[in-house]
Amino acid sequence: MSDFSEQLQKYAQLVIQKGCNLKPGQELLLRVSTDCVAFARLLTQAAYDCGARHVTVNFNDEKISRMHYDNCALEVFEKIPEWASLLNNSMAREGAAVLTVDSSDPMAMVGIDPAKPVASTRAAHVACKEFFDAMDLGKIVWCIVGAASPDWAKHVFPQLPIEEATERLWEAIFKTVRLDTEDALAAWDAHRASFVARSTWLNEQRFDQLRYNNSLGTNLTIGLNPGSIWKGGGDVLVDGTPFFPNMPTEEIFTVPDRLRANGVVYSSLPLVHHGSLIDDFRLRFEDGRVVEHQARVGGDVLASIFSVDENAVRLGEVALVPYSSPIRETGILFFSTLYDENASCHLAVGLGFPDCIEGGVCMSDDELLAAGVNKSATHVDFMIGTTDLNITGIKADGSEVPIFINGEWA
Repeated sequence: MSDFSEQLQKYAQLVIQKGCNLKPGQELLLRVSTDCVAFARLLTQAAYDCGARHVTVNFNDEKISRMHYDNCALEVFEKIPEWASLLNNSMAREGAAVLTVDSSDPMAMVGIDPAKPVASTRAAHVACKEFFDAMDLGKIVWCIVGAASPDWAKHVFPQLPIEEATERLWEAIFKTVRLDTEDALAAWDAHRASFVARSTWLNEQRFDQLRYNNSLGTNLTIGLNPGSIWKGGGDVLVDGTPFFPNMPTEEIFTVPDRLRANGVVYSSLPLVHHGSLIDDFRLRFEDGRVVEHQARVGGDVLASIFSVDENAVRLGEVALVPYSSPIRETGILFFSTLYDENASCHLAVGLGFPDCIEGGVCMSDDELLAAGVNKSATHVDFMIGTTDLNITGIKADGSEVPIFINGEWA
C-alpha cells in the first residue's frame, strides 16, 4: 500500500470513528461527489468495520448540477423531488449519522442565476424539515469533511500542474486533521479537551455584548442572549453522544441575540457560496438586521444570501478563532468555508444553533425566536479575522474585558 493510500484509509477511519462516532447497528447517510468514488468506498468500509447496519451513498455530480442550473427554469428549483425528502426524513427517523464530503470546485457555479440555489435551499428546508430539525436540535450526528479534487485544487494551487496541485491539497487536508501525528485518534481526543478551558471561561463571564474593531473599518457591537452557551472542539447530541460536525475545527462559538447587532463589519477573506465567489465586502447592521451590503466581487450573490427568507439578514453565529490558527499557519487560502472559517474569526447570517442557548433543544421555533435565537433556512459563515482584530466583552454592568487583542486571545 502506498503512503497516500495508507493516509487516505486512516483519514476515512478517523472521520467515521471521531467525526461521526458511528455506533454498531447505526445507519450512515454518505453524501459525496462522483469525483471521490475511491474515498467513498473507504468511508463505506470504515463504517462497516464499525458495525454500521447499512450505508446509503448519495452521489452528486457538480458538472451535472451546473447543467441543471443552466437549463432548468426557476420553478423547477422551487420544489425538490419526493424521493429526496423521503430519503432525508427517513434517515433522520432512523437516527442515521449524516456525513458530507466537500470536494467542490469553488467557481463551478459562477454566472448562474443566484435565485435558483436560493429557491432550492428554501424548498429543501420545507420538504426536509424533519431532517434539518433533527440536526439542529441535536438528535442526529452530522459531519462535514473535505476531499481533494482536481477542479478544487487548481484554484488553491494555480501555479502547479493539476496532478501535483491535487497531491498538495490532499497533503494539506491530511495535516489539518492531524494525520501527521503519531496517533490521530488520540490527537482528536486531546483537541476536544483543549477547548474546555476557554469555553468555560467565556461561559463564566456572562457577557452581554461583544465589540469588534480593526483597521479594515470593522466597528460592530453584537448582543448576546442571557442564556448563551459557548461551545467548541466538537458537539454532543442530546443523548450524550460526542461527535465533530466539522473536521477540521478550531473555533469556539455561540449564538448571538438576533435583534442586537449594530455597526459595520468588513470581510477579511473571500467567501465561496454555491460555487460563486464573493470578495472584499462589507455589511452594515442596524438592530440586528443587515441594512446595507456592498461587495467588490459577487455583489449579486451576496444579495441572494439575504433573500432566502426574512431572517437571513440576521446573525446566527459568532465564532472566535485566533489568527495563529493551525489552518492559517498552512499559508493556504482554501476557497472553502470548511477550512477558511477555521483560519479566522467569523460570523454567520441565518440559522442560530438551538444547543447554544440554555434549554434551546427543547424549544419550539417560536420559543427560540423569543429567546433571541435566529431561525432561517440558510446559514452562511463569513470571515472577519485580522492581525489587528480586537474583541471586547461587555457585561451587563458596563464593565469591559478584553477577549482578543491583535487577533489573538487576550
